[in-house]
Order: sequence, then C-alpha cells, then structure tokens
Amino acid sequence: MTRILLADDHQLVRRGVRYILDNEPDLTVVAEAGDGAEALELAKAHLPDLAILDIAMPRLTGLQAARELSRQHPDMRILILTMYDNEQFFFEALRAGACGYVLKSVADRDLVEACHAAMRDEPFLYPGAVTALIRNYLDRAKQGEDLPAKAITDREEEILKLVAEGNSTKEIADLLVISPKTVERHRANLLQKLGLRDRLDLTRYAIRAGLIEP
Repeated sequence: MTRILLADDHQLVRRGVRYILDNEPDLTVVAEAGDGAEALELAKAHLPDLAILDIAMPRLTGLQAARELSRQHPDMRILILTMYDNEQFFFEALRAGACGYVLKSVADRDLVEACHAAMRDEPFLYPGAVTALIRNYLDRAKQGEDLPAKAITDREEEILKLVAEGNSTKEIADLLVISPKTVERHRANLLQKLGLRDRLDLTRYAIRAGLIEP
C-alpha cells in the first residue's frame, strides 16, 4: 500500500483527487494539507511514501515544499499536480526533486499511472513536458552548450556493473586493482547519488541503464 500526502489549497480539488486515489486498491491518502508549510509538518508526522503537491499554495509553494521534502526525506517520492502547462514550472519541478508532473485537467486519466510510476522510481511526464525536454536538449546542443552530465562517473559505472553482476567487494577490488575500501566508498556514493537503498536496487538500475541483461 502506497501512503500518500496530498497538498492543495482548494478543498474541492483535494476531495476529487482523494476520490481518484482512494479508489485504487494499492493507494491511500493518509494526510491532506492546505498549503506547503502544512505539507512539511504532515510529512514529518506521517512519513508518507509519496507527496502530491499543487504548485500555487499559500505560505510555501509546491516547488518550495518539494525542495524541502527532498532534503528532509530523500526517500519520499514527489509528484507535482498543477493546472500550469508551463515549461518553466516543469523544469523547476524537476530541479526541486519531483519525479513527475501531472496536469489537473487530465488527472483522472494520468494521476494513478503517475503514482505507480513514481513508486517504481520511474519519471512520469505528460506529452507536452516530453516535447519541452527534447526541445530544450536539442536547443542546448545546437548552441554548443554543455549537455547534462552523466549521473555517475565512468568508474562508478564500472563498479555498478560489477556489483549488479553479483561480484563481492573483494572480487571487484581485485578486478579493478583498487582497495576494498575504495570499492565500498564508490558503492556508497552510487547509492546516495541515485537515491537507492541496496544491492537489489543497484541491480535494477543497472538493468534499466542497459549495463547488464535482465
């Protein structure tokens, strides 16, 4: 069961969204907030798996709340639910730590799928957001700007692959001619950078990244 914190300053919106979510057998709303500051308080009290935040809220906006939640609860997934089909907000949401961006106008169609994607550690983007990402990437490439760096270094990628293939710390150290302590440090960095918990998560990531066969 995925436990959800829902934050929106309009009670009618919260009621409608809650109805959609609570009708799913594996989703349940455990707390509702009317603004971003209350969302932070309720997140600390209830420790939900997933926070769904509106952008325009009193006291703290959804983006400000997302930044704080990402810092205070790095394991918590965050979705932005908004009426704004706006590239600037979309990119700010990604920077703030959100893993998905859902428009209220199609929440009945997209929100449940976005929740499931978030809990699988997969991004959820509506079609217009995908277009914006591609256009942004191509514009930067055309202007000769640096494209986004890889999430991990080449050495970390080597170690990730070897961990996912089932090698022990000592085996990896011998293969790469480094100390076991260095392997452990790289492994800890990988878990922190990628927001993962253990070897199983690293293996799943390596499969998704095409480093090993499933």
